[in-house]
Amino acid sequence: MKAFWHDLRSHLRTDFRPDLYVATVLWAAILLAVNFSLDLEDTYIDSFQEKPLWTVLYFGLYATAYYVSVWLWTHFHSRSDIWRNRKFWLRSTFALICYSFYAGFYGHNKWSQELFNGQIYVFAYYCLHNLQSLLTIVLPLYLFYKFADPYPTNFYGMAPKRKGLVLYLQLLALMIPLITLASFQPDFLQSYPTYRDTNANEFFGVPEWLTALIYELCYGWDFVPTELLFRGFLVIGMSRVLGRGAVLPMVVWYCSIHFGRPLGEAVSSLFGGYLLGVLALSTRSIWGGLLIHIGIAWGMEIAAFLQNARS
Repeated sequence: MKAFWHDLRSHLRTDFRPDLYVATVLWAAILLAVNFSLDLEDTYIDSFQEKPLWTVLYFGLYATAYYVSVWLWTHFHSRSDIWRNRKFWLRSTFALICYSFYAGFYGHNKWSQELFNGQIYVFAYYCLHNLQSLLTIVLPLYLFYKFADPYPTNFYGMAPKRKGLVLYLQLLALMIPLITLASFQPDFLQSYPTYRDTNANEFFGVPEWLTALIYELCYGWDFVPTELLFRGFLVIGMSRVLGRGAVLPMVVWYCSIHFGRPLGEAVSSLFGGYLLGVLALSTRSIWGGLLIHIGIAWGMEIAAFLQNARS
């Protein structure tokens, strides 16, 4: 834990300004208030599902969240030169296009309908929904890394590193009692496990634990592109342009991708995103974030499975 507090203090000494942080929190609060009072994402943006405008609206939402946050950072740190930096525009625009395409992608719906004539549609839909990021995020980022990034280094933190590993394990261990307590709540069991019996095991003639395992692996995978883009590309990669200023704008954008979730989850993403961003910047690796993200997700799944087995 000492290393964590050292890294956090080091980051704050360089980046923290009360006016900047207050302004950023207010901006995030405005975004949260607008979304949850108007139900912006679920009611309006998602009403254009499967239409080209769906992706465009997501781009508008994410670009607004991100660029206003960047403006706040450049304003309070007197770094107007950032707006004239081509590398900043190249990286930020590319990231926004990738994630907006990912958020508005619906090809997996058609693929699921066509796979085995739709006989395992629900199972295929949820698995392919989690895997489509290979096409919409991971592949584009890899191509950018190979052919367009002037500062290629270990694919935006994908190389495993030991630094911070013990800390991440400690943070994950702290979550186990919280997950256990949450698993006794009725609303928790209404949402978890996310795996549902789809009869896919009967179609394939295999035990249900096997189809559940396949689903859970796909479910866990979906956290990889999230960490790769937000903590990898937008923090480790963008730090070449913004330095430590890469963290705050990432956090606000990261919060906005949770607008379709409960308010508490969206708010907590601000704190979690900030800590994971600082740690990724310090360790130059996203593996810690992956460990925590996937560990918590699978922990909630396991807790729910165990609770259902008891009842």
